[in-house]
Amino acid sequence: MKRLLAVVVAALALPASVSGGTPITVLAAASLTDVFPRISASPHYSFAGSNQLALQIRQGAPADVYAAASPKYTELLYRDGFLLKPVVFATNKLIILVPKSNPANISTAYDLRRDGIKLVIGDRTVPIGAYTRQILDTLGITADVMKNVVSQETDVKSIVTKVALGEADAGLVYRTDAKPVASRTKSIAVPDWAQPPIRYEVAVVKTSSHLVAARAFVKQVVSKRGRVLLGQAGFGLPMKK
Repeated sequence: MKRLLAVVVAALALPASVSGGTPITVLAAASLTDVFPRISASPHYSFAGSNQLALQIRQGAPADVYAAASPKYTELLYRDGFLLKPVVFATNKLIILVPKSNPANISTAYDLRRDGIKLVIGDRTVPIGAYTRQILDTLGITADVMKNVVSQETDVKSIVTKVALGEADAGLVYRTDAKPVASRTKSIAVPDWAQPPIRYEVAVVKTSSHLVAARAFVKQVVSKRGRVLLGQAGFGLPMKK
């Protein structure tokens, strides 16, 4: 009887997303699509551009956790009272993604200036688009490259898809997004000195109806296991404080 009581108490102490109750809702950057479900399969996930998800939170969409590919969005939402204190949990880098056959014969970022190249990038309103423009500015090739842009996407997965399907000669994406399409694409490095600092932050939404479960999810992300899975997916890991 005592053993049964202990099991019941333990089950009641678990967050809803773990004990089988209503799963929490996690709004997360599209570049986290593959790794977050590996860290925890329990939540209901909604993956999209970080800016779109931030707007949804401001408009009152039900959510328990928010994870963004840029601290810009989490920090503004925290400042305005929508989130609890954000935590940095990962870093990333940009690469140039090309189809496996590399029809445009691209080997460096400077090749993106050549006439006739079909380039896909992120819209300036999403982190991948903002980071792309920072890199082009640092390399001093913005004007020459932007004339070759045939599409500006609202999330990084759309860029990856177009390149993998051969609808574009190249796209600038996160290093981690190249892994799932490695059989159909090639990755070309962008110089480290031109890389902007890319930090991912996660935070609990203040209006969450499942604060215990939401906090538990954040703990999973920053846990030793979470860091291992993020590292396996190609993310960089911030120094633990």
